[in-house]
Amino acid sequence: MNLGMRKVKCLIGRKMVFALALTMAFGSVKAQETKETLTLTLEQAIEIALSENPTIKVANEEITLKKVAKKEAYAGLLPEVSLGGTYERAIKKMSMSMNGQSFEVGTDNTASGGLQVGLPIFAPALYKAINMTKTDVELAVEKARSSELDMVNQVAKAYYILLLSQDSHDVLQKSYEQSEANFNVVNAKFGQGVVSEYDKIRAEVQMRNLLPSVVSARNAVDLAKLQLKVLMGVEPEQDIAIVGSLKDYELFVFGQQLLKDQLILDNNSELRQLDLNTELLDRALKVQNTNFMPTLTAGFNYLYRAMENNLSLAHYDWKPYSTLSLTLSIPLFKATNFTKVKQTKIQKHQLMLGRINTERQLQMLVTSYQNNMNASAEQVASNKESVLLAEKGCEISRKLYEVGKGTILELNDSEVALTQTKLTYHQAIYDYLTAQADLDKVLGKERNIK
Repeated sequence: MNLGMRKVKCLIGRKMVFALALTMAFGSVKAQETKETLTLTLEQAIEIALSENPTIKVANEEITLKKVAKKEAYAGLLPEVSLGGTYERAIKKMSMSMNGQSFEVGTDNTASGGLQVGLPIFAPALYKAINMTKTDVELAVEKARSSELDMVNQVAKAYYILLLSQDSHDVLQKSYEQSEANFNVVNAKFGQGVVSEYDKIRAEVQMRNLLPSVVSARNAVDLAKLQLKVLMGVEPEQDIAIVGSLKDYELFVFGQQLLKDQLILDNNSELRQLDLNTELLDRALKVQNTNFMPTLTAGFNYLYRAMENNLSLAHYDWKPYSTLSLTLSIPLFKATNFTKVKQTKIQKHQLMLGRINTERQLQMLVTSYQNNMNASAEQVASNKESVLLAEKGCEISRKLYEVGKGTILELNDSEVALTQTKLTYHQAIYDYLTAQADLDKVLGKERNIK
């Protein structure tokens, strides 16, 4: 009996040790998986997005692809070398007549094989195609630049909306804490019989009405963080934090001046792509015009040939021979050549009209963003004064209520007005920054990321 109990205790002890080891190992893995909070400035967030976002990587791969295509076009200038072989079986031999007699000529089997070399000497279409690939590479580079500008715009606006969400949450949180403090004071006075139950109810309602807004603002912060992490290409589990608040951009709003010579569309990526597409059509037209030009090709063959009446290839009498040839091809008439040229000219004219319309729309956007920035700057200046006045009014109403010369309604109204004024102040700065980001994208301005 004692021996059995000892075995049971030993088995239980081993299980406990094993469970403890698993717990420690699992805890070690979880500790390794826990990542430190990544603190970011706007420039750092943009830098990470430009290096990690899959969209940017795809655009860079497209440039590499076009460069390989350019090398392929140049490879057309090199000679083509191949090994070839043919076998012919005569079903009916050729017959000839001579002196009134007919007889068959040739053999049943004919086989040949050897080296064949071809080299273009004059190939206008090939030369024009090489020039076309150069423009194609430039277009891929510009498309990659457009992707980077779009990514910078998206990351900047996601960063700003996260700042707005955090600032709004802070304002609402402080407003809730202040309403909670007011309720505690009113509740204490109600317990002493100094204020009426109505004041207590109003203070409690004010406090409870703010709580859903605080929760909603907290959820908005989490969503804004997730959006920024997706754009940056980091894992959703990675916690991030951003530096500063929208108030830090106040001097930037007041100090920014837009000059007319800065509002030009020379660097706009969309217009650049349209210009490059027009250049591609010009080069395609030149390639199509080469269909009316002659081509000259050199060829060299070194072959072995055998003609036998049996199927034993190993016993064939193979004889070598070689040839050097020049092939000149002069196109005389091909109807599709004319229709292709006409189609390309129509496409070029359509692209030109599209560019004019696009430029007009972009000019309208520049004016719109500029007006939004000016209006937001004026709102920031006005809202800054409004915040100071609302804070002063809130302090006065609080003092009046404490000495019994004010009402709870006046106190609540002053605090609501202060909260709304602060939220409007932050919203105005956010509107200015997002308009600035959109304007930079339209103008094709690139950030200098260090």
